[in-house]
Amino acid sequence: MKMFRSSIKKLLPTALVVSVASLGLAMSATTASSEEIVSSIARGGLLYDKWYKVIKAPKPSETHAAWPASNTKKKGDATQRCKACHGWDIMGKDGAYASGSYKTGIMGLTGMVGQPNDAVIAAIKDSTHGFAGQMDDQDYVDLANFVTKGQFDIDAVINRETKAAVGNAAKGEEYYNTVCANCHGADGKLPKDLEHSLGALSNGNPWEIIQKIMNGQPGEQMPAMRAFGVEVSADILAYLQTLPKE
Repeated sequence: MKMFRSSIKKLLPTALVVSVASLGLAMSATTASSEEIVSSIARGGLLYDKWYKVIKAPKPSETHAAWPASNTKKKGDATQRCKACHGWDIMGKDGAYASGSYKTGIMGLTGMVGQPNDAVIAAIKDSTHGFAGQMDDQDYVDLANFVTKGQFDIDAVINRETKAAVGNAAKGEEYYNTVCANCHGADGKLPKDLEHSLGALSNGNPWEIIQKIMNGQPGEQMPAMRAFGVEVSADILAYLQTLPKE
């Protein structure tokens, strides 16, 4: 290693040698780091969306035991998703699911921010939720990380009254055209099996769409934008809301 560094010093300008050395230190730090959990949070968001799709488990056919009898609009696998009770905005009865077909009266999870993961995992496995033994240890950890460390002030990026994204649509267009358009098309109408256009979806349920932008789509090769910060996802959402709704 000493001979290698000596050879570089003879061949390269001093400033470049310093840059190479700095790069080596940065690479070593990156390699040694074991604290990166953003990928775990993003995967937890996928599990929160549709856990059985992520772990390739059979689709549940029965209505969840904790699903309230007062809601007869949803049944079967639709009731087995975390988001079905706690909402895309994670606010449950105090958020977007205060009304509509997913109204359950069940509380959100905002109070779990910063709490120990063990408390969340215990709740996932308790008799009410009933998910003990249905996932692997890492799945529970990822889901807990999403709940305790992955939440953000969603009202700061989506106007609750108008559903409009609080973002820079011009920047969002740049992100969309370079990251998303290859799969979704310039007008947001791809893939062909997409039930509704991205313009319609983002205006109808922006809370769902920003979670999918940040965490990806369960079972699909869709990139998660969470590592780039919520502002980037808000910008993309703002641009999506300008796309055709039909």
